[in-house]
Amino acid sequence: MAKGKVVLAYSGGLDTSVILKWLLEEGYEVFAYMANIGQQEDFEAAEKKALQIGASKVFIEDMRKEFVTDYIFPVYKTNTVYEGRYLLGTAIARPIIAKKQIEIANEVGAQYVSHGATGKGNDQVRFELSYYALNPQIKVIAPWKNAEFLNAFKGRTDLLDYAEKHGIPTKQTASKPYSEDDNLLHISHEAGVLEDPGAICDESIYSHTVSPEEAPDTPTKIILEFRDGIPVRVKNLEDGTEKTDALELFEYLNKLGRENGIGRLDMVENRFVGIKSRGVYETPGGTILHEAHKDIEGIAMDREVMRLRDMLAAKYAELVYNGFWFSPEMEFLMAAMDKSQEVIDGEVTLKLYKGVAYPIARTSPSSLYNQDLSSMDIEGGYNQEDAEGFIRINAIRLMAHKNIIAKK
Repeated sequence: MAKGKVVLAYSGGLDTSVILKWLLEEGYEVFAYMANIGQQEDFEAAEKKALQIGASKVFIEDMRKEFVTDYIFPVYKTNTVYEGRYLLGTAIARPIIAKKQIEIANEVGAQYVSHGATGKGNDQVRFELSYYALNPQIKVIAPWKNAEFLNAFKGRTDLLDYAEKHGIPTKQTASKPYSEDDNLLHISHEAGVLEDPGAICDESIYSHTVSPEEAPDTPTKIILEFRDGIPVRVKNLEDGTEKTDALELFEYLNKLGRENGIGRLDMVENRFVGIKSRGVYETPGGTILHEAHKDIEGIAMDREVMRLRDMLAAKYAELVYNGFWFSPEMEFLMAAMDKSQEVIDGEVTLKLYKGVAYPIARTSPSSLYNQDLSSMDIEGGYNQEDAEGFIRINAIRLMAHKNIIAKK
């Protein structure tokens, strides 16, 4: 007896191919859904495989531009970094995937949605919180938290054996057991041979950046222009290439970053579920954008606004990482972040060289920089004698504290 319709977030990889077959064996009608957010994937081959396994229909949705304009750019204009290092490449992608999945479930009349995230990771939380926020009546099938599924599949070897038994082709082999998540913003590498944090990541694992040592010996200089904190134009000063379309602009930043070995990160982070994990990330275009945006803020953002924004940015990063994209607190923070970016306009010149995106000049029509005030050669309307009173006022509490300590 059929149990109902389910929309499966399908990647075409080992886990979700096995899950697709397992759901069919459990009696569900399965609709496979693939979100094209810039991953290096043969979508035609993946669709063919899903239909071969038994999916009733395969939805392939091209959401690359929306991913850039509605997710990457809004997050990057907040200078949001998780635990001071991670540029949130996987975390940002989950809400857009979940949003379209719920829309498809509504379209086909599915009572269920399903995903291939494990019970130890962050993605299960990100997907399911998004599902429930967007459709409180939806039911979630999470095989990696299902006792029957867990008994059948203890690890990746069991998955590979099952795939072989049912004639499911897969790129993953026992000799290359690490996991990857690929999208327009980044690629992550984790698990398998990378689970030992003391083991050096082999160069062969990297796929989206050349080694900094192998990058060109000549720097690439570019100009990145911002309006309201959002990049609107990139120009290569070496060959004159210019991009203004949001998707083309970001893809070009990725190309430049990849060629110059920019955006590699190897770290141990704290997952929301309480487990530490080691991740190796490549975020070429995002790293360039992040460095440029920080720099334009330096000249155009008020000091106290920046301090408050930085305080909120830590919480913003936590919400993105933990899966609370569709939450009232995120709406509140987004409004505050939008306000902080109203005058973040201008151009940043960067030098891209052997793994580093280095800002070397910046201009802004909203500049708060006063060259005369900053000059060491002219007064510029600043009376240096005023600094004496300023220092004395700020020293009052320091002197009071010292006197109290001296009496003890």
